[in-house]
Amino acid sequence: MKYTQHTLDKFEQVVEEAGYLIRYERGTFQSGYCILQEKKVVVLNKFLQTEGRINTLIDLMPQLRINIDDLTHESQKRYEEIMANLHAQTAS
Repeated sequence: MKYTQHTLDKFEQVVEEAGYLIRYERGTFQSGYCILQEKKVVVLNKFLQTEGRINTLIDLMPQLRINIDDLTHESQKRYEEIMANLHAQTAS
């Protein structure tokens, strides 16, 4: 996977299509992010570079309530790839 702004935009699109608002703020996030589930807001550390933002989004996706039927076909494929890669990493 390439760590580019284009890749970050596609990952953000998956989260946003699931109904979440992504905000970049400064703060003391030990994990690089904070999730406000009830308001469906994801707050990411604004000081993270593109690679850190992508990795943080990948790390938090399993914690989000994402209904795959709400996603476009392209986003569904991307979400399934991300989840499959995460499962492969935890299985090894």
